[in-house]
Amino acid sequence: MTVSERLADLGIELPAVVAPLAAYVPAVRTGNLVYTSGQLPMVEGALPQAGKVGADVSQEEAKDLARLCALNALAAVHSLVGIDAVTRVVKVVGFVASAPGFNGQPGVVNGASQLLGDVFGDAGAHARSAVGVSELPLDAPVEVELIVEVV
Repeated sequence: MTVSERLADLGIELPAVVAPLAAYVPAVRTGNLVYTSGQLPMVEGALPQAGKVGADVSQEEAKDLARLCALNALAAVHSLVGIDAVTRVVKVVGFVASAPGFNGQPGVVNGASQLLGDVFGDAGAHARSAVGVSELPLDAPVEVELIVEVV
């Protein structure tokens, strides 16, 4: 089954690529790897929720937003090489805008990791970092970047 077929089976449609906020591109290929820029949880050009996780945004809401970030990252990959070229997810880096005392970053970034597991199966198992930060662009609660291997 191709990745496109798996997405269809899951009822997932990749969104349009999010326009960069500054001087960068959404994804770059070097050799057999594609690196995405950090992706915010944008939906149709807008941030659905803003603020710090653990204060303005619950951990469960942030987990859903991390899933959106991963979808946007997959859209960036798809726009560059086509989603069916992905052979495995190598690494996920998640940034969580955290209120003082919030230390549930790994649970938040699980939103991205679980989506990738659902889409890619065993090839979605990846190395990962989940980092708490004080601020993200546009006051986004979460940002996710991917490194994937492609054919």
